[in-house]
Amino acid sequence: MIKFDSFSLNNGLRVILNKDDKTPLVAVNILYEVGAKNENPNATGFAHLFEHLMFAGSKQFPSYDEAVQIMGGESNAFTNNDFTNYYLTLPAEFLFHALRLEADRMQHLNINTKSLEVQRKVVIEEFKQRYINQPYGDLWKEIRQLAYKQHPYQWQTIGKEISHIENATLEQVSEFYDNYYQASNAILSISGNVNIDTVKANLDSTFGKIPYKKTIFQPYEMEAKQTEVRQNTVYRDVPSSVICLIFPMSDRKSSLYYSQDLLSDVLSNGKSSRMYKSLVVDKKLFTEINAFISGDDDPGLFIVMGKYCEGVAIQEGEQAIWEELKAICDNPVTEKELRKMKNKNEANYLFSNMKILDKAQNLAYYAHLNLADNINKERDFYENVSINDLQQAAREMFLENNYSVLYYLKIESK
Repeated sequence: MIKFDSFSLNNGLRVILNKDDKTPLVAVNILYEVGAKNENPNATGFAHLFEHLMFAGSKQFPSYDEAVQIMGGESNAFTNNDFTNYYLTLPAEFLFHALRLEADRMQHLNINTKSLEVQRKVVIEEFKQRYINQPYGDLWKEIRQLAYKQHPYQWQTIGKEISHIENATLEQVSEFYDNYYQASNAILSISGNVNIDTVKANLDSTFGKIPYKKTIFQPYEMEAKQTEVRQNTVYRDVPSSVICLIFPMSDRKSSLYYSQDLLSDVLSNGKSSRMYKSLVVDKKLFTEINAFISGDDDPGLFIVMGKYCEGVAIQEGEQAIWEELKAICDNPVTEKELRKMKNKNEANYLFSNMKILDKAQNLAYYAHLNLADNINKERDFYENVSINDLQQAAREMFLENNYSVLYYLKIESK
């Protein structure tokens, strides 16, 4: 059981505190509720760009990294399609200074021509190295563009195309910051050796001084229900061909999510899983086979991805995957299979909440979902999934007239 206190400041900042006196450290996590899905379709990549810009220094702290190092801390950040997350771990005695640091860059970030040009170059280079010049670098780009036709999940966090970052103006970047980087659009979570009353006093003199400002969210179009088969074939200079079967799935808050998540585990989690034993070990059609979910806030994707063995026909591998999917629809999983996956889920939960940083990040995430109490309830949700629930989830998702297939083939097979 993870105990926490939660409250909001007058400016709308949501705060979650978890006391852990078994450590001399404290983790400070700030989640801004802006991700790639909140971007203008003609100016994408800004959420990720800010993951870099936020380390450019602020009014009271010209060098963010230097300030963190002086306190003996470590910091980093990540962006996804739903939110942007910043985190910092340091000795608990420096908590007040960490709050000053974070409050200052929330309100007085150094956004100028120089900082923009520096971080623009960094992001462009990352775009080239990770998404253009790397084998399989554009695989997710192809998956998203095939699976989504209306929803902004159709582009990656790095952006639709590199030109959007190349052409980003200082005015556009400043407007993005002024709108989304507000206390009313953020969740601050703290875990570690802290005194709750002291933290509240520190918050009043740091974040509490930031005025309220409402964030304006651009409306975006939800994805229409898919009712046809979509397919696309691309050829790339890669070592092995890949096939992706892509099925629409529920949103993160849905009760169906837990069945769909466990279903992906039954199919491919570990060397004793169904598809690994059948398609990799026995039939030797694939060198890798994975079933996984995107886990997005809005309705996401259930993906089966296989990397072909040399010389295997594309259609042969595809047919074999469908045989496995149909088998799990027609024949219920065993109690042993389900129990194994539930045990793995339980272990993952325990390991994911051992460190103060993990707890701070998880608390912020569940608060982002407006389901803070679920940090202590989700184990029960998984435990309550039945064999019938899994079979029903499979039958509702694995429809031969309602999915997308991406053939991502090496050039030699053309």
